[in-house]
Amino acid sequence: MKKFIPLLILVLALAPGMLHAQNQSREELERRKRELQKEMEDAQNMLKETKKSSRENLGQLRALRNKIDVRTRMIRNINEEITFINGDINTALRDVKTLQRDLDTLKEQYAQLVVAAYKNRSSYAFLNFIFSAKSFNDAVKRYKYLQQYRDFRRRQADNIIETQEQLRVKVKNLQDQREKRSTALTTEQAERETLEKDRKEKDEVISKLKGREKELAQDIAQKQRDQKKVQDLIRAVIRKEIEAARKKAEAEELARKKAIEAEKKRKEEERQRALAAAREAAKAAAAQNAANNNNNTAANNKPETPPPPPETKPEPPAPAPEKPTRVYNVLEATPEAAALSENFESNRGKLPWPVETGSIIGYFGIQKNPDIKITEENDGMIFATRKGGNVKAVFSGQVRSVFAIPGGGYAITIKHGQYFTNYVGLSGFSVKSGQSVTTGQVIGTARTNDEESAGVVEVQIYKVDKLQNANTWFRK
Repeated sequence: MKKFIPLLILVLALAPGMLHAQNQSREELERRKRELQKEMEDAQNMLKETKKSSRENLGQLRALRNKIDVRTRMIRNINEEITFINGDINTALRDVKTLQRDLDTLKEQYAQLVVAAYKNRSSYAFLNFIFSAKSFNDAVKRYKYLQQYRDFRRRQADNIIETQEQLRVKVKNLQDQREKRSTALTTEQAERETLEKDRKEKDEVISKLKGREKELAQDIAQKQRDQKKVQDLIRAVIRKEIEAARKKAEAEELARKKAIEAEKKRKEEERQRALAAAREAAKAAAAQNAANNNNNTAANNKPETPPPPPETKPEPPAPAPEKPTRVYNVLEATPEAAALSENFESNRGKLPWPVETGSIIGYFGIQKNPDIKITEENDGMIFATRKGGNVKAVFSGQVRSVFAIPGGGYAITIKHGQYFTNYVGLSGFSVKSGQSVTTGQVIGTARTNDEESAGVVEVQIYKVDKLQNANTWFRK
């Protein structure tokens, strides 16, 4: 028994932490459930919009894949919920068995008390037990014992009633958990059946799209050409910003150098004037000394040596500037611009989505379609939202350009220090060049294309003039 005491103490010490972790897991499970339900609603709305097209398209296939992915995660979440419920059921079963054993023991003990009370039920037996005591103190003790015995019997009865109530609650809880598990299993089965239907629908769309692979490849090629033109326009805007910043920095540097040279010249002129004045003073002093010493003897007729001109102390060298922890470029010439760059960098992986609701339908880089032999390459992340959905700035900055793009629509470039975010594919805009914007501010509306039949916007990120992997910047 002694060997198990340390283990028992450890279990009791860890029990509160384990319970807290379990509660956290349950809360996380419920949170994910709500998020998945919202995602499924968005995915169904997106698929509904894409089905309005006259024929199957890649947007419909993407919407189906997204819906299947969300439903698969919902089923996984339900299975985790069932695991928790099974744990609750097992715990409830153990509690019911323990309470049942306790109740049986209490009833058995109470039955023995009742039998004993029945045998000694007469007043004569009660008085005989007290008066048969050998002393008065012994009689008092016997009387108190009988009182305690009756109290104990009453407490036993109360314990039986209380344990029966606890057992009833535990049995009810067990029934509720079993019903909850049954509902979850039914929901999971329904989700699996719907998932199978979605997969069949996806296979039908794939089958029809495979017959149009050549046409789709041509559409993608045209899209890539339009993307190239968009990139040229964006880089032209960025080059213009860099050139303007460079010229401004050069002008400021030239003005600074001129100011330094002018200051040096002024100090040198002051020094020369001071030297000239000192020399004139020395000459005047020498002439005066010579006149005063004309009547002295030859031995004492030695002219005094004129005092040397006062020395000018060199200025102390300027303290060496502290080495910066990072290298700043012309786009970060001001403290405000440098701070904005650093703030933007610190939000890598935490940038909000540019749409209020929707899904990601395209990631940065080369994307191979797993179902059809076509390949796309994206310059940013592509977000789908409802028709006419708002597009928001993902970070505070200044609008540097609003321009039309090939294929229709507009693009907006916003500067964040040395970083630029570009919003490509807007049907309209509500900002202008030079305007400052804040995170989450609406800057336009998403464009609706024939393929998606929904609002679509692409967000690209540049560091100076280098395109960045947008996948690493946004929240998951």
